Formats: sequence, structure tokens, C-alpha cells
Amino acid sequence: MKEELVLYRIIDAGDVPSLIRAFMDSYELVAPVECDQGHIFDTIDDPNDVVLDYSTTIASPKKYFLPPREVLFKFDVAQNDVDAYELDVKPRVLFGVHPCDMNAIEKLDSVFLEGPYPDPYYRARREATLIVGVGCTPSQSCFCHRMDADEAPAGYDLFLQNLGDRFWVSISSVAAAEVLEESTTLREATDEDRAAFAAATRRRNEAFSSDIPFVQDVAMLMDTYHSDPFWAELGSRCLNCTACASVCPTCMCFDIVDELAFDGKTGERVREWDCCTNPQFATVAGGHNFRPSERERVRHRMYHKLNGFKEKHGSMLCVGCGRCVDACKTGINPIEVLKFFDEKTRGAHDAQQGKGETNGE
Repeated sequence: MKEELVLYRIIDAGDVPSLIRAFMDSYELVAPVECDQGHIFDTIDDPNDVVLDYSTTIASPKKYFLPPREVLFKFDVAQNDVDAYELDVKPRVLFGVHPCDMNAIEKLDSVFLEGPYPDPYYRARREATLIVGVGCTPSQSCFCHRMDADEAPAGYDLFLQNLGDRFWVSISSVAAAEVLEESTTLREATDEDRAAFAAATRRRNEAFSSDIPFVQDVAMLMDTYHSDPFWAELGSRCLNCTACASVCPTCMCFDIVDELAFDGKTGERVREWDCCTNPQFATVAGGHNFRPSERERVRHRMYHKLNGFKEKHGSMLCVGCGRCVDACKTGINPIEVLKFFDEKTRGAHDAQQGKGETNGE
């Protein structure tokens, strides 16, 4: 969010293409489009390519802030000199972002922008980007409501909620408000619009899968069952493919490598995505691996998502987008962890209740 502003307006559904075109006049516009295997975020040339009623995208928009591979700087070995890399940042609009992904971006912000050493590469892209969110209907893989990530946070510039023939628009920045006003016909929300908005929210809440349990104190349970045989069974399924991290909107681990040119005199320092389920991830100088087994790596990944990040930043890192549910071919995902915790806590409750009945309580 660039400026503090809270406004709510209504636009006709037919005005959305003109809104997209207006953004395209001044920004590179990235939005969900259809592909052979589903939907992806991609750069838009034609507003008619934008799909807003998608369930989820195969991968998140994270790559537009933290690219899979980027040059940090170039160096000259012969001259013992470093040249700062000129980052080419274009003003950009991410259009059609779901609440879970907006929550994910806020979590990335807390890591890469807060603290004494903000990441200049991430910051440059983040500050050059407007975010236009859109309401969604959850698929059977979605569990954002279990991760407190089903509502749009403050980190958007516009947010669109489909009301059928019109959209409810939440406005949170002056820059986006100006484009909206110039390209659409705005009107005040009526009681009928507010009722339609409430009905759309209710339908969305009812669409979540009832098979995904609500579990209290997930972070505490990660500690309680840290040594349970469950992790060995879950880890035994892992193929070390790192597909989970590739599609995850909040995985942020990276490796840094120096790549020399063929002459050995110049080179580049490159940042690349990495993943804690990579067998070499925790290997240090001397060859020791702090997490040599799949059990340890899978447990560590889940621990960071559901406990470790929360201890430092106040919320779980997982946003329940469900992408890892679809990407992992062996069924390793946080839903499995929630079901395990649900089974354990229900069993403990039943045992305690039975004990009380035996004692005549």
C-alpha cells in the first residue's frame, strides 16, 4: 500500500477491460491467463486474455519480486574490482491476485524489507509494483481459512469482488484510484450492493472443503509431536524434487554462487532459489549435513511454515493456497499435518474423557 486511503466504490463488470487498458498505458501488466495445465501469471498484451474467475495459478506471483535467478553484481578478478549491477525495474501492476497471495507478499515483505538490512533488489521491485486483488472461490485444495490468510490484507492498491454484473472495489492507494477514476464509471455502494457483497463472502466461506480440519495451537503441536513417527512416514514419501518450493508463494530460501566467465578473469554473483528439502541444503564446509534424511528435511520445512516463522513474525508462514497439495505427487502437504494433529488431539481428548468417566467425574 502506497498511501493511506480507504474508499469503496462500484463499477460495472464491463468496465474491467478499460481499467486493464488504462494500467497498461503506464505499467507492465501481469495477470492470470489460461494455459494448457491451468492458469499462470504472465505479462499481458491483450486485456481479453486476463482470467479473473480462476481457482488458483500453478505458481505464485512471487517471482516478480524474487526471481528464480538474478545477477547481484559483476566482478573482475584481474582488476580485483566489483561493478554494481544495474537493476532494470519496470513499473508493474499485478492484476487479479488472490487474498492468499497478497498475504504471502506481506510475509515476504516482513523478511526482505524489515530489519536493519532490507534487500535492495526486492525493495526496488516491490516499490515499483501496484497490486490489484480479486475475490475468489476456493478449490478443494485451498485451506487459507485455516491459516488466517483468507481475507485480503492492507497490502493492495485495489481489490475487486465480483457481484455478478458489477464489482465492489476497495481502494487503498491514490495512484490506483486515479487510474480507476479515469477509466471507469464509479458510483457509491447502495444497500443492495452491500447485501450482494455479504452474500458473495458467505458463498465463498461455505465453499471451503469440510474435510480440512480446524486445529488450534498448530505451532505448539509442532513442538509436542516433533519426535513422532509420523515424520518418518511423511518423509519417506519425499522424492527430493523441490516442486513444493517452486510453487509456494512464501518459500524464500536462496543460494548464492559465483560464476566465472570462460577466461576466468570476470564473473557474476548470482542468487538462485533453493529449497530446504534439497538433500544438499544443510550441507556445510567439511561435508557435514545437519539434515541428512528426508524425515528431518520434511519436518524442518513444516516446522518453519507452521512454527518457526510465527515465533519471529507473529503469523504462520503458510497461507494455505493449496499449490503444494497439487504439486506434490506423493501427498506431502500441510493438510496432512493438520489431519495428523486433529487425529492426535481428538484421541487425547477422548482418552481424557474416558478417564473422567471411569473415575466417576
